[in-house]
Formats: sequence, structure tokens, C-alpha cells
Amino acid sequence: MNRTAVLYALISAALFGVSTPAAKLLVGSIHPALLAGLLYCGAGIGVAVLRRVLPSIVERAPEVALSRTELPWLAGAIAAGGVIGPLLLMAGLARTDAAAASLLLTLEGAATALMAWFIFQENFDRRIALGMLLLVAGAAVLSWSGTPTLDNVAGPLAIVGACVAWGLDNNLTRKVSLADPLQIVVLKGLIAGPVNLALGLALGAPLPGLSVALVAGVVGFLGYGVSLALFVVALRHLGTARTGAYFATAPFLGSAAAVIALGEPVTVQLVVAGLLMAAGVWLHLTEHHEHEHSHEPMAHAHPHVHDEHHQHAHSPDDPPGEPHTHVHRHGGLRHTHPHVPDMHHTHGHEH
Repeated sequence: MNRTAVLYALISAALFGVSTPAAKLLVGSIHPALLAGLLYCGAGIGVAVLRRVLPSIVERAPEVALSRTELPWLAGAIAAGGVIGPLLLMAGLARTDAAAASLLLTLEGAATALMAWFIFQENFDRRIALGMLLLVAGAAVLSWSGTPTLDNVAGPLAIVGACVAWGLDNNLTRKVSLADPLQIVVLKGLIAGPVNLALGLALGAPLPGLSVALVAGVVGFLGYGVSLALFVVALRHLGTARTGAYFATAPFLGSAAAVIALGEPVTVQLVVAGLLMAAGVWLHLTEHHEHEHSHEPMAHAHPHVHDEHHQHAHSPDDPPGEPHTHVHRHGGLRHTHPHVPDMHHTHGHEH
């Protein structure tokens, strides 16, 4: 298990979880479509600046730019998660009470995992499935606020559709996760942001004040931009379902932050949700998946060190030192060691 990648996934969840209460405060003064647009624009613009200044601040191996063959996957992710998801959510929220909506939104983690397991053929076992179930149950307990009433079917179905769209977004983003995560965030933000802004203006939403727009941009930079960049790196090393499982802790981490920073009371719901989620995270962290498996020959580029999966020759033009980035070829390999479904372990399994 790559502990650093797990930490990235949890920090990503924490940033998104903390941003949610801030976004809720802004909803009262900004139309939801405009707010979504400002959050995405803040992510795209902020990360674009970060991408430019980061090399002069932190010494690291360069990331690989998106290739033409990866653009369709990213386009699908942006369409699903940046446009269709928010549209369905807005339509659903208008027709569903808040309690029911909160519970339904916990289905994103389940949608992500189910697609990863049964459509994209990512490996899982009973331990991982149980851990995911506990994490979703914890999120459901945390969002429960009385008996929700479903006045009609259209609203809840729209929210479920939004969760499916975001689950598809997560799985398609995994397909491009070897590329520069900051570039992925910039493109997502600068495409989804203007689309949502245009939608809000087309619906007649009034423009917010400059100070409110700036606050929304900052929230978007941290809660959507930095959070998504870390999420993409975690996808690269952990696979979609496992990263989505850690990200499912976002509601709990946001509530815990409210307790610490705002002095909100510790409720029974928070404690029970924390225990359920802690058990789910523990099941994932202590996973031990080991068997003999084959690696098919492949060639790609990403930051790497010369571990057992990267024993390849170098040309004089390849960069020195480690980690470094260059196009390299993996030969066929069959061996046994503990692993998770990262970008080098996409082999099939017999259940």
C-alpha cells in the first residue's frame, strides 16, 4: 500500500470536506449555477498559477503533458463531472428536500466503486467491498436529519444521476492519471467553469459582488483545485475504487473541522459516523493483496524510480537522478508481490 498516496487521498477529502460548509454559506447569495462556475474557475485559474510557480519553489521530477489519445477520456470526465453532474444536482435539489438530498449524495462513492469494479474491471475482494460499505454507511449516518420525504421521483432520480455522473468522472479521470495532475485540473476548471457561468447567466441569475466572487474563487482553488490534483495522484497509485473510498470521508472530515474551528457540538451522529468510517479506512489500509501476476509489455512516461517494475535501459538524452521522467518501455514480467490496482497493475483476476 502506498501510504503517501493514501495521505494524498485523505488530504483531498479534507480540503473538499472543509470547502463544503463554505460553499453552503455562499449558496444564499449566489445562484447555484454561478457558484459552481466560480468554484471551477477558481480551481482552474488558481492551479494554472500554481503550475507556473511550483517548479521554482519545489524541486521535483517533471510531469507528462496530456497526449492526444488521452484527451477523449478527459473530455468525457469534464462533460460528466463538470457539466452533467452539476446540472442534474441543481434540477434534483429544486425538487427534493434537503434531508433526502444529503442522503442521496452519499451514493457518489458507491457509484464510483461499482463502476470501477464491474465496468472498468478493477480488482476488489470482500474486505474492500465491506470497507466501502462502512464508509458509505458512515456518510449516510452523518447526513441523516430525520425521516426524509420523497415528494416525487424526478428530483431524487436527478440527484442519483448526478452521483452516477461524478462516479463516471472519477473512473474516466483514472484513465489519464499518469498525466500532469495540475494540467488536468486547469483544463477541468477552465472548461467546466465558464460553461456553468454561462448556464447561470442564461437562467437569469444576477452577477454576485466582487468580494463574494473572490471568496468563491479561493474556496474553489483549495476545495476543488488542490483537492482534485491530489485526488488524481492518488488515482494513479491506488486505483479508482480505493481512492474513492478514502475520499468518502470528506463529509466527516468537514464536520470534524467545524467542531474544531467553529466550536460546533460533537453529536452522536458524528461519533457513530467516525467509528464506521474509521473501520472502513482500517479495512482498506490493512489490505494485503498478493498473488502471481503478469505485466504485459507497454510503453509510457511518468515520474518514476528504478524499482522492480522499472528496470529499463537509458539513452544519453534521458534525465539523470531519481525520480525522473521519460518515455520508457516495460517488458513482459511475471512475479509475485503485494500490490493494489495502480496504473501498473491492471491485470484481470479470477474470483
